[in-house]
Amino acid sequence: MLKYSLVENNLTERPDDFVAMVHPPASIDREEIITRILKKGTSLTRTDILAVFNAAEETVADAAADGIPIVTPLVNISFSISGVYDGPLDTFDPNRHKFNINLTKGTLLREAEKRVKLEKTTSAAPMPAIQEVKDSVSGKVNDLLTANGVIEVRGYNLKIDGDDESCGLWFVNENGTQRRAAVIIENKPSKILAIIPALQPAKYQVKVITQFSGGGKFLLTPKIFTYQKNLTVTG
Repeated sequence: MLKYSLVENNLTERPDDFVAMVHPPASIDREEIITRILKKGTSLTRTDILAVFNAAEETVADAAADGIPIVTPLVNISFSISGVYDGPLDTFDPNRHKFNINLTKGTLLREAEKRVKLEKTTSAAPMPAIQEVKDSVSGKVNDLLTANGVIEVRGYNLKIDGDDESCGLWFVNENGTQRRAAVIIENKPSKILAIIPALQPAKYQVKVITQFSGGGKFLLTPKIFTYQKNLTVTG
């Protein structure tokens, strides 16, 4: 069930214009997708599925880098170039033109779109969002992580709250393994300070899972936000 609420439309002058805002219960990442596959029953192991994911993602990215259109049941990938050219002899100029990778729904997503059930609600639970991650040892922002150092995560609705065992600040390795920060130094909606675990050298993404609602009560379902920037732990 996908919840939605109506909010005032500020793009028009009419006071009675409203638009719908959807409120997904939580996002899922690759690790959660693998968990769901395993729950359905399969002879494959978590390692097998992760290897297939990695191979498929790398193959699609390589094909896209070669300018090859991709058609799958989930998503279709095509290309376009925007910008104006000064006559038939003009050539691509990155200062005036932009190359675009375009994504459209595949057949499976178009069918899923028809099956979504909607439920109107009067209020929206705040989603956490990370705006930047700073490594306090190196001083780098959105770049490095120092194992056993201090991380500063800034954003909004970040406060880690709730009794669900998944709540916490997580470090997700590119191989799919995850480590939770065991020590939280400062825990506010706008900032989290925490001790980085003894992470192995690799690329990581930071993930916040919380039941923080901003109203003094826990959300029934934890909210998940994964910061999409890759952060590097060096040896």
